[in-house]
Amino acid sequence: MNSKFLMKILINIFALLVVSYLIPGFYFANLWATVVTAIVIGIVNTYIRPILQILFLPLSIVTIGVTAFLINVVLLWAVSYFVPGFSIDSFLTAVISSLVLALVATFLHKLTENKK
Repeated sequence: MNSKFLMKILINIFALLVVSYLIPGFYFANLWATVVTAIVIGIVNTYIRPILQILFLPLSIVTIGVTAFLINVVLLWAVSYFVPGFSIDSFLTAVISSLVLALVATFLHKLTENKK
């Protein structure tokens, strides 16, 4: 397994745990569900999200990026339906969780990236 991909998965696991601690209604049944969710989110972000961003690019331009954020929200919420042990109580919880997840993951990625 690629070490860069593994680092992204580890960061996503930690970010998901932070979100589950901070946001009521964002739950994991156990650590294994968190690991599986991080892997599924990594796969979804690699293969599905870029396709949706291209399809919705005109709308994203008009809405000044709001559509791109909503794509992330919907994908996160969809992952919660497919991963056993991971649940999000409501769409509003998905919106807030997606925002916090993006902030935490971005911070952690910046913290761990190699400086040249």
